[in-house]
Amino acid sequence: MTDRLKIGFTPFNRVGGVLVTFCNDGLKFGPATQKALTPIADLQRRAAAADRFTGKIASTLTIIAPPGLDSPRLVVIGTGKERNLRDRDLVRLGGVAVGGVPAVADEVTILAEFAGGALKAEQIAQLALGARLRAYRFDRYKTKRKEGEEHAEKVELNFACANPTAAERAWRRVEGIADGVMIARDLINEPANVLYPAEFARRAMGLRKLGVAIEVLDVAAMRKLGMGALLGVGQGSGHESKLVVMRWNGGKRGSNPIAFVGKGVCFDTGGISIKPAAGMEDMKGDMAGAACVVGLMHALATRKARVSAVGAIGLVENMPDGKAQRPGDIVTSMSGQTIEVINTDAEGRLVLADVLHYVNKRFKPRFMINLATLTGAIMVALGQEYAGLFSNDDRLVERLEKAGEATRERVWRMPLGPEYDKIIDSKFADMKNTGGRWAGSITAAQFLQRFVGKTPWAHLDIAGTALGSPQTDTNKSWSSGWGVRLLDQLVADYYER
Repeated sequence: MTDRLKIGFTPFNRVGGVLVTFCNDGLKFGPATQKALTPIADLQRRAAAADRFTGKIASTLTIIAPPGLDSPRLVVIGTGKERNLRDRDLVRLGGVAVGGVPAVADEVTILAEFAGGALKAEQIAQLALGARLRAYRFDRYKTKRKEGEEHAEKVELNFACANPTAAERAWRRVEGIADGVMIARDLINEPANVLYPAEFARRAMGLRKLGVAIEVLDVAAMRKLGMGALLGVGQGSGHESKLVVMRWNGGKRGSNPIAFVGKGVCFDTGGISIKPAAGMEDMKGDMAGAACVVGLMHALATRKARVSAVGAIGLVENMPDGKAQRPGDIVTSMSGQTIEVINTDAEGRLVLADVLHYVNKRFKPRFMINLATLTGAIMVALGQEYAGLFSNDDRLVERLEKAGEATRERVWRMPLGPEYDKIIDSKFADMKNTGGRWAGSITAAQFLQRFVGKTPWAHLDIAGTALGSPQTDTNKSWSSGWGVRLLDQLVADYYER
């Protein structure tokens, strides 16, 4: 997790380092900002005219070494029409603020004021969240800095505001969400020779210090439970498979929990149905669903969410070997249903089948949501802007859609139906693990649905959003840690007592 950014909160009259301010689309500043910029008011107006800067949202104006200001650089950020701003816009503006500051700067002050006046503590916390997300770097394996890659090892970022104490309290409530995203990003970005199933499980156990109860099931325990689908995927690897179960007990004693399940294929070669070599290195991220679940559990525990939640992740490595499962093999899942393995590269659904059944049977959750980088087909349908959403429950769909709009981690509902279900019927077993090329993401979801019973359930196919994530004002990482904020928002809005 990146720790280069130290966030603090100070009064308006304590300003140091690079100065960041905000103005609306009428180039109007708040009163404290106007006072601070009085010595360069004319220069600022001329610079805005020269750059055709109008205060459009997320636009920036930079003035280097402004005379009359005790600052090496002034960055003015447009907010657009402030009456239209939502929390997600504040997060974005926090990212823009960090993006407008030179990477080598080690001290930055952001005047937490818009044209309408000083920001509330909760608004400042959203700005700080965006700043933290944008500042993330995964460069721990770089031993040299190329030209243009230099950056300050430590950055002190202060928000000058009307009530620093209140802003600090608000940030403490949000900081755990930011940390959860960083944890997910770190896990996904790690190379597979470092992050194999046992190491992933060890890192997840770090949540114990936050009060999360954790169990790690080994191969013997899973074999005793009858998890033939999950174990079949990992049997060709030198690294043993693991099942990690995380429980946060913040709800009413005895209440049924909500549950989140993540696909954790720490590396996916495709197995005997081996993938093409080009781009296979990206398959270190085939555990992004599991990474999201760990990040979410961290967020819930850090902010002491008033809910009981279970997070379960199936951790395997899919490798070709003399012991690996073959196309045509038939495995028996924990549910007792048999599966013909048509393609060993359709492995994630085999892992999820056993974990979903296990969680459903043991915990009887109010709902289950699973996340998985499951199919390339979802990228053909939706690109990288939306995750595919499949569900048996309309209310859960509606809530996920609203949470996604709030956090800008958007989902798009895809169909399920008996016509698609027939495609994965097998001549030799209860089902086969792939139905071929057509409707590939849908038949994968139909497969998972066979292991959830009547429990409200949603499957998020995050193959497009979690890996090679779009570069935005709040994400410059290969993986954005997609899903942590979405699911935390869902819990906060609808499921906390």
